[in-house]
Amino acid sequence: MAAPASLVLRDIHATTAPSWWPPAPGWWILAGVLVAAIVLVAWWRARVRRRRAAVVALFDREVDAASTPPQQVAAMSELLRRAARRHDANADTLQGEQWLRHLDAATATNKRKAPTRTDFSEGPGRLLLDGGFRREVDPADVAALRALARERFLRWMGAGR
Repeated sequence: MAAPASLVLRDIHATTAPSWWPPAPGWWILAGVLVAAIVLVAWWRARVRRRRAAVVALFDREVDAASTPPQQVAAMSELLRRAARRHDANADTLQGEQWLRHLDAATATNKRKAPTRTDFSEGPGRLLLDGGFRREVDPADVAALRALARERFLRWMGAGR
């Protein structure tokens, strides 16, 4: 029998570490998804901003088109009734105190109920009852009503904060 040939063992040579560039396909996919998400969020926020600006411009344009304070009150009342239809289909048929209580009704933004405000039924919003029919209305009262009505209009039109 012949003597076995001896095997020569050599050291294991480590290969060089893979470079970080170009990244693996999974990283490209992740980067694409992130860029798409950022673009989508930016587009959505711009759309919300444009919509809010359009709703604010509509409110301001309609109220500013009225030349006298009583006409401004009537314009605000009309805008609120139009917006109320989006919130509740029968809301624009409410009259008097019932209409003011509806305007005061809290709109739950979260799952918890916000405290009910009485700015319409007990505050400057009472001007909506007969302010559009008066000969003269104090411009300061109209300004207070305008801020209140604008806030409620924006919320009901989906442009409130």
